[in-house]
Amino acid sequence: MNELYNFFLDSYSSYSNLDIVLEFIAFSFGIISVIYAKKENILVYPTGIICTVITVYILYKAQFFGDMMMNIYYSSMSIYGWWNWSRKDKDKYLLEISSISKNEIGLTLFLFLLTISITYLVYFFTIICPLFQCTVYDKIGIPNYIDILTSGVFFVAMWLMANKKLESWIFWIIADIITVPLYAYRGLGMLSLQYIIFTILAIQGYLEWKKSLNK
Repeated sequence: MNELYNFFLDSYSSYSNLDIVLEFIAFSFGIISVIYAKKENILVYPTGIICTVITVYILYKAQFFGDMMMNIYYSSMSIYGWWNWSRKDKDKYLLEISSISKNEIGLTLFLFLLTISITYLVYFFTIICPLFQCTVYDKIGIPNYIDILTSGVFFVAMWLMANKKLESWIFWIIADIITVPLYAYRGLGMLSLQYIIFTILAIQGYLEWKKSLNK
């Protein structure tokens, strides 16, 4: 029990009170956002924006630039998703839950490859070649490569979610499962716990959306 306590709280001993409060707010609104997504409630987006904007600041301070970029993207994609989900014709919402089509598979793969390429370049110019000065070589490292991979998966998940595609939950589940040990390894216990909860909620979300689609 003591080891578990230390895992979740020791890394925060050097944090300011403001940073701890901000991470708790991001933690809470992140979970609330996924619950709204599961219920197909448009409040997923304003609550999600609060979470991602705060998370950008947290990850910037921790210098996890790949994850930081993803949260900047989440914030902008949340604005698009908010608009897309809110479109109405009279009193009926235009966007309904659907499955990804064959034509959309190619676009999904393109977005995945584009994202991991851009994220790799971000790491390259911040770790290996900062400010184009490549005199000192430093390895990106396996955790950062995992970060690059999950960035691509999260990017696709957010895009599909904004278009109410059932398969978005599959991408969320995969990325959440990978992210749990990644954040645990980095000593971000609260964020690691958050992604355990995200995984459970994403499984529930997939089942609820699938039931709604079958109807």
